[in-house]
Amino acid sequence: MSTACLDVLSGFRPRSPSEAADVARVLELVESAEDPWLRSTPLHVTASALIVHPESGRVLLRWHQRQQAWLQVGGHGDPGETDPVEVALREGREESGLTDLLPWPDRALVHVVVVPVAAKGDEPAHEHADLRFVLATAEPDAVRPEKEHAPLRWLSVAGAHAVTEANVRETLARVEALLPG
Repeated sequence: MSTACLDVLSGFRPRSPSEAADVARVLELVESAEDPWLRSTPLHVTASALIVHPESGRVLLRWHQRQQAWLQVGGHGDPGETDPVEVALREGREESGLTDLLPWPDRALVHVVVVPVAAKGDEPAHEHADLRFVLATAEPDAVRPEKEHAPLRWLSVAGAHAVTEANVRETLARVEALLPG
């Protein structure tokens, strides 16, 4: 059981029947699995975040080659990691090159979604129980892609809505409500 995952989920309120079903699946996983982050299981926890620059109201998206989509930063916990906020921070720093990232406006979970991941090579199709947060930077120009084939783009929320998929658009709508103006 992952107490850090239970802590972030404890005060979270789903906003739709679909999200309620996803939260129920994630809670069942977190309460029953010895390690809900274990990548070898068909459903495992991941943590991600939309990076924002609150001053300009822009959000950062990363091209994900495997999914062929512009998405938020994030991913799998490393061995021994249990805190989803810390996983989102580490992944955000690695994938964006931004060293000043902080949870924003606080450490609250903003969206829970179970997303399918297609098979690749020896890895079978599986699902990510994605716990989504918001991270902020004060230095958007310091952004540097982790890999050549993983470019990054700063976009307005409206611009981000136009280039990403439905589950990320829902996260964007929630983040937009937090941004000034």
